[in-house]
Amino acid sequence: MTETKFAHNIEVRVFSKENEDDEEKIIEKIHELFPFDFEKEKVEFNSKISYGFEETKIKILTVFIKKESQTRKVLKLLMDNLSKEQKSMLIKQLESRLDEKLHFFIRLDKEKLLKGEYVITDSGNCFHFKVCVAAYPHKREVAKEIVIEMLEYQK
Repeated sequence: MTETKFAHNIEVRVFSKENEDDEEKIIEKIHELFPFDFEKEKVEFNSKISYGFEETKIKILTVFIKKESQTRKVLKLLMDNLSKEQKSMLIKQLESRLDEKLHFFIRLDKEKLLKGEYVITDSGNCFHFKVCVAAYPHKREVAKEIVIEMLEYQK
């Protein structure tokens, strides 16, 4: 029996504000969230500068993966670290977390994650996960079933 493919790709994005965040800790956490060698796996780690209010410099750190072996590892790590209550909450909020292109969104509180706690948040100060759900056929109902299976998946 084959395992369900949960995602076509995953993008994680986090903002690092100048003089506010410890960028090294953020980069370290990104490498923890993606438990494989970036160089060996040819994973791009992008960093771009943007400007916020009062010309505050904000660095946008992004990682994008699309190999199934990579997406499976990232999702397993995420699912292993979310509590049953948080997974249950994600299932209850599924309708609002799944867009028309079948992307499933999760935000993890940045400050708590940097301390090792995986906590779902609605705040903008977060690690933002965008999971492109591998739904065949490409229909919302199929995507919802796959997300539920992903959230309940244990291995």
